[in-house]
Amino acid sequence: MITQSKVFSAIKYLLLFAIGVLLLWLTFRHEDLHDVFVKIEHANFFFVIIAFVFGFVAFVLRAHRWNMLLKPMGFNPKLSNACYALGIGYFANLAIPRIGEITRCGVLSKSENVPFEKLIGTVIIERVIDLIMLAFSMLLVAILEFDLLKNFLIDKIISPMTDKTDANGSSHLSMWLILFLLVLIAGTVFLFKSKKAENIKIKIKKLFLGVADGLKTIFKMKNPGWFVFHTFFIWVLYFLATYVTFFSLKATSGLGLKEGIFVLVAGGLGMSAPVQGGIGAYHYIVSQSLILFNISSTDGIVYATLAHTSQTLLVVIIGIVSLFLVFRTNKAKREIKNAQKSN
Repeated sequence: MITQSKVFSAIKYLLLFAIGVLLLWLTFRHEDLHDVFVKIEHANFFFVIIAFVFGFVAFVLRAHRWNMLLKPMGFNPKLSNACYALGIGYFANLAIPRIGEITRCGVLSKSENVPFEKLIGTVIIERVIDLIMLAFSMLLVAILEFDLLKNFLIDKIISPMTDKTDANGSSHLSMWLILFLLVLIAGTVFLFKSKKAENIKIKIKKLFLGVADGLKTIFKMKNPGWFVFHTFFIWVLYFLATYVTFFSLKATSGLGLKEGIFVLVAGGLGMSAPVQGGIGAYHYIVSQSLILFNISSTDGIVYATLAHTSQTLLVVIIGIVSLFLVFRTNKAKREIKNAQKSN
């Protein structure tokens, strides 16, 4: 049965996808698509494959780092199961932004009997750490290219958003936000005063306690230095994937390490946008960042397309393989259970 909430959710995700497509159109609208495809066709895919490999190693390290957060709570999932869960989560994000964080927790919870709410806490830690590393990368760029970063953020990110909202529009937005918060508070109060909501309150309390346990794991690790090393190395791999892709095109092959860090930050901001797989947002921000280094708009778009497509392809391959292996494993478990019952 299709409920009203499902309809609203579908509309919301279609709207986000439409925004991504709009950004993609804005990026490509003045380009000769034939020229773009010709340049992609003549790219050196050897370096794209190297970037693909770097992305895969970073993926495995992320799964291993996730296990490191689970060990202080007494859980030690198989690395393969953590990889499958993470792969399915990434794959889900291509359909619905941010749903992958919930999806991967559900997959690992089922395969390794780890409480779902505790997994949520560890994912929150990961997201916070990712934000810290992105901020650190931005700080590094600010030290190396402060004026360039400042002008880029103002001209390409902040101004396009603020210019479209006048003073009257801002006040209307504030009113809607206040109204939303009031309705949310009123609904929460009503929920907690309702006798029928007792089971819901118990579940919510359990969820918050589990999340709190997951958050505490960062302080309980036996070897936090090893965790920090993994985090740093994962971002080094992201940088290397960004940097080596420069060599796939003649136009970007002369760019150096500083430019690589700058584009890494730009790409990180693009992938943080609430659209499926960063589509459109990544292409726009990365291509605009490359213009700052005297790379033509067309070459910047070609680079962004190569980099984004290769990593998206990695997510699709890992996601499909993970879904197949998890399905096969679950099927084998059911067959064993049925055999034991029949005996």
